[in-house]
Amino acid sequence: MLLHKILVAAFLICLTFWSSASTPKAIDSLLVVLQESKSKDISDLETLARLVVKEPNPIKLEKYADTLIKYAVQYSSQEHIIEGYILKGNADRKQSNYDESLRSFFKALELSEEFNYLRFKGMAESSIADVYSLSGNSSNAQTYYDYAIETLEKTEDSISLATVYLNAGDEYLNVDQFEKAIEYFEYSGDIFDKAGNRMAVAYNFGNLGMAYAETNRKEIAEDYMNKAIVILEELNELYPISVYLTYLADIYIDKGDLNQALVYSTRSLDLATEHALKNEISDAHHKLSEIYNLQNNKELAFDHYKKHILYRDSINDIETVEKLANQRTDFEVSQKQIEVNLSEQKRKSQQIISMATGGIALLIGILTYLLYRNNKYIKKTSKIIQKEKDKSDKLLLNILPAQTAQELKENGKVAAKRYDSVSVLFADFVGFTKYAESLAPENLVQTIDHYFTKFDEIMKDFEIEKIKTIGDAYMCASGLPTHTEDHTLRLINAAIAMKDYVKTETKKSPDQRALNIRIGINSGPVVAGVVGSSKFAYDIWGDTVNTASRLESYSVPGKINISETTYQLIKEHFECTEREPLEVKSKGFINMYFVHS
Repeated sequence: MLLHKILVAAFLICLTFWSSASTPKAIDSLLVVLQESKSKDISDLETLARLVVKEPNPIKLEKYADTLIKYAVQYSSQEHIIEGYILKGNADRKQSNYDESLRSFFKALELSEEFNYLRFKGMAESSIADVYSLSGNSSNAQTYYDYAIETLEKTEDSISLATVYLNAGDEYLNVDQFEKAIEYFEYSGDIFDKAGNRMAVAYNFGNLGMAYAETNRKEIAEDYMNKAIVILEELNELYPISVYLTYLADIYIDKGDLNQALVYSTRSLDLATEHALKNEISDAHHKLSEIYNLQNNKELAFDHYKKHILYRDSINDIETVEKLANQRTDFEVSQKQIEVNLSEQKRKSQQIISMATGGIALLIGILTYLLYRNNKYIKKTSKIIQKEKDKSDKLLLNILPAQTAQELKENGKVAAKRYDSVSVLFADFVGFTKYAESLAPENLVQTIDHYFTKFDEIMKDFEIEKIKTIGDAYMCASGLPTHTEDHTLRLINAAIAMKDYVKTETKKSPDQRALNIRIGINSGPVVAGVVGSSKFAYDIWGDTVNTASRLESYSVPGKINISETTYQLIKEHFECTEREPLEVKSKGFINMYFVHS
C-alpha cells in the first residue's frame, strides 16, 4: 500500500515545480553567482530551485534545500523560503526521517498561511499527510488530506489536487473504506486523464484494481490492473507491476481463494524474472511458498522458499553466496576423490549426507511454518498496536489543538506562544448554583453535559478552540492556534448560537426551572501554552482573558456583552447597543456593548 505514496509524493513535487534535471556542476556555478551577486536578481533563486527539485540523492537534496532557504531569506523571497522547506521535508522523508520531515513541512505550512499562499499551503498539507501515511498514522493522514483538498480546490492547480485525491483514496483503502477509495480514485483519474499524464493514470488504474479486488469484484479489478500494467510496461515502469500483482495475491489469500492468488503470484514471478528484478523475484518466490504451504504442497513450498532465500541472499550478501558456492565445489571434488579411493566409505558418507539433508529439509520446513505463523502474529499485533496508537492520538487531539499536540509528541513539551489578536468568550448559567441544589448529583452532571456537548459542537462548526470548563462556566477562544482574520465574527456567531440553543431548550421543558445564559467577549493579545506534566491542559493568559471574564460577570441573562475592542472589529456586521460605562474591579471604567441577535 505504500508503493504509490513514495512514488506519487515525488511525482507531486516534480509536477508542481519544474521538470529540469539537476547537475552538481550547474548548481555549484549558480551558488557562486548568488554569493557574489549584489543585484538580488530573483531569477537566480528560481533557477536554483529549478535545478534542485530533481536532485535524486536525498542527502544532497537536503543540503541544496538548506542553501535555497539561506539565499531566499537574504533575498526576502517568501515563496522560495517555503519552497525550500518543502524540498527539505522531502529529503528527510526519502531518508525515513519522519520527525524532521514533518518539522520542515509544518514550517512551510505556517509560512504559507502567514502570507496566504494557497498553492504552497495545499502542497504542505498534502506532504504532511504523506508522512503520516508512511509512518502508519492513518487518522492524521486523512485529516491533512482533507485540509489539502479543501485548500487546493480554491486554486487552479488541478494536478496537485488530483494527486491529493489519489493519496487520500489510498488512505481510505488502508482503513477498509473501499467505496470511498474508489470514489476518490475515479475523481483523480479523470483529472489525470484530461491532463494527459499516463504515468498517473496507470497508478490510478492500479489502485482502482486493488480497491475493487478488496470488494471481491474480480473482473473489474483485473480489468483495471491489466490497464495499469499495459501503460506501465509501455513506460518501462516494471517495479509497480510486480508489486500490484503480489498485492492482489495477498488479497485472495486472505479471502481463501488460493487458486486466484497462485495465478497472480506466478504472473508476478514471470514478469520479475523476464526483467531480472531480483527483489521482486525473491518476493514472488516467497509468496508462492506461502500459497503452496497453505495448499499442503510441502514439496513446492519448500522449493520456492529455497529460491526466495537464494535471491534474497544474492541481493544482501554477494560475497557470502560466492563462499557457499566455493564450499560446494570443494565438497564435490573431495567426494570424487573418495569415490575413486574408498567406494565403501562413499556409500556410508552418502547415507549420512542423505540423513542430514532430510533433517535439514525437515528443519527448514518447520522453520518456514513457524515464520509464517510468526508473521501472522506480528501483523495481528501491529494492527492492535496501531489501533491503540490511534486511540491515544485521538484522545490527545481532544485535549490539545492539532499543532500543539504534534509539538508535544515531537519535543515532549510545548513552548508558550504569543498571539497578537484573538477573541475570548466566557459564559455561565445564571442562578445555576441555586438551581443545582434541587437536583440529584447525577441529574446535575447530565444537565451540564447536555449543554456543554452542544457548545462543543458549535465550537467545532465555527472552528473555535475550546479552552476549558469550570463548574457551569464555559471558556473558548477564536483565532488560535491558527490565526484567522475573522476570528471575532466567528466567535460572535458562536455566542449567538449558544444563546439561541439555551433559549430553545428552555421552551422545550416549561415544567422545569428555566435556565438562562450570560456571555462576555473581549479581543486582544494572549499567551497560550500547555501546563502540567502528567495531565496536560491547554490554557491562555493575559489581560484580554481577565477582561473577558469581567465582561461576562457584568452581562445580563440572555445577553452578549462585548468590549470596546471587540465592538470596533464587528460594528460593520452586527447591530449593537452601547451601555453606560461600568466600573470594573482592577480595570476602572470601561465601555461595554450588547450585541443584537
